[in-house]
Amino acid sequence: MPGTRPVRPLLRQEVADGIKRYILENRLHPGDPLPTETELCEALGASRSSVREAVKILHALDIVEVRHGHGTYVGHLSLSALVESLTFRGLLSPDDDVQVLADLVDVRELFERGMAERIVASLSGEQLDALERLVTRMSDAGVGGDGQGLIEADRAFHALLVAPLGNDLMGQLSMAFWDVYAIVAPQIDGFTHTEQAETVAAHHNIVTAARAGDAAAFVQAIGEHYAPVRRRISEARTRSCRPSAAPLGSLNELDI
Repeated sequence: MPGTRPVRPLLRQEVADGIKRYILENRLHPGDPLPTETELCEALGASRSSVREAVKILHALDIVEVRHGHGTYVGHLSLSALVESLTFRGLLSPDDDVQVLADLVDVRELFERGMAERIVASLSGEQLDALERLVTRMSDAGVGGDGQGLIEADRAFHALLVAPLGNDLMGQLSMAFWDVYAIVAPQIDGFTHTEQAETVAAHHNIVTAARAGDAAAFVQAIGEHYAPVRRRISEARTRSCRPSAAPLGSLNELDI
């Protein structure tokens, strides 16, 4: 930027690492205040510009939170940066769309299959009732309703499914991957009514299996849930591999 001195990238990263060390060594938690800019400069032996640039890096990663007029605090350490990165990668090109979606489906299904027994054992009757209500909302939204309603109910369903595990990291990752999928998925062809019905039925089967305490049936229902998505991805991959009907000529023949 005009009128400002560029901060050496290496130094900027060293200061950012120093701030992270300070948070760890002092056992700070999300929402705890950090020292003032002047105090950070003294503690890290860095200039104001270096500290400011380092704080910008950490703010983008949600490691710190800048509250203008109040100071700098330990951030909530969300996975927003991961979501942004994966989403951008998926939107770069159709080929990336397909690969990112395939990867996300693999990870989401791995989470829910791998934790099947614990999920089934942990869900309370009240939570199962809530999941059933979400399935009803999905069904209502899919039959003459708005697509947004189905999407919102699906997100809430999968958030509630892993919530009883009490694993914050898994919950955050599950929702982060869901959010990326929801943004990137519309880049390929949308669900048919048949696929929507299959998806709603699979969610219903998930709840039925969990209510019965049947982990094997739960795993089978999870597979049924992701089957329509995998078909879409496979069809999109096939389309992207088809040769064009009218091949382009050589580079010399193109009008550049």
